[in-house]
Amino acid sequence: MILDRRTLAGLVALTLMWGVNWPMMKFSLREVTPLWFRALTMTGGALVLMLFFVARGVDMRLPRAEALRVAWLALPNIVGWHFFSILGLQELASGRAAILGFTMPVWTVGIGLLIAHERLTPRVAVSVVAAVAAVALLSWQELARLAGRPLGVLWMQVAAACWAIGTLMMRRTATTLPTEAVTVWMMLMGAAFFLVAAPLAEPLPQPAAFSAAMWASLAYGVLLNYGYAQVLWFGLARRLPPAASAFSIMAVPLVGTLSAMAIVGERPQPADLLAAVAIMVAIGAALLPRRATA
Repeated sequence: MILDRRTLAGLVALTLMWGVNWPMMKFSLREVTPLWFRALTMTGGALVLMLFFVARGVDMRLPRAEALRVAWLALPNIVGWHFFSILGLQELASGRAAILGFTMPVWTVGIGLLIAHERLTPRVAVSVVAAVAAVALLSWQELARLAGRPLGVLWMQVAAACWAIGTLMMRRTATTLPTEAVTVWMMLMGAAFFLVAAPLAEPLPQPAAFSAAMWASLAYGVLLNYGYAQVLWFGLARRLPPAASAFSIMAVPLVGTLSAMAIVGERPQPADLLAAVAIMVAIGAALLPRRATA
């Protein structure tokens, strides 16, 4: 498929924002518990988006007939992915958590083949192999420690499977709502879940004790990760085929691993360079247009 300039720019921006977000989240977990982090940032992001779209004249009403459908989409896309991924991140280094979370494209293709009757083309097969190679190269050290920290790896794989299912559902669910409204209402439903779950499982946060860097990290989560990036992702997920929309962001783990050096002091391993090549192969095989035949 041939990507227009706007779609390509969106993919690049999404890669950078989501990549940097992993070490930013890891930094935040030094001062706030995981469920409260999700509750605070997701609620703030949803409210900011709601005000922004209303100001732009987007119809943000949620008809009763659409509410159940949006809630169904929110279950894997918002609740499942964000709940299990933050639990996994609490256990793992941010770069490794990002890598394990972004096995999502492999789950997407596999589920599409088994359930949604997607075709396994040679290009998609190359993408799958390259993605698996990248994940293996970057996560072998964490997997070697599986006996010591099994839950972190397990949570990230459950999160990846939830995201993959949600991506397929987004493309196949018909709704009369604009993408902006679907995104914001899914986030509000997810925020409601975390606002209920956090007080039941964790102590109240102490905002007065937050550092300036912590406030900056929360602002990043609200305005970028739960703001612009969410609308961008769900819009792309609707326009692109599942395999392409999934593999288009396979560079996120690489950005997360490298940016973690500056944000939380993690150091990537030599295998990261080889994995970067594999990730680029996965992206190219999924997105670059076929060469025209004579």
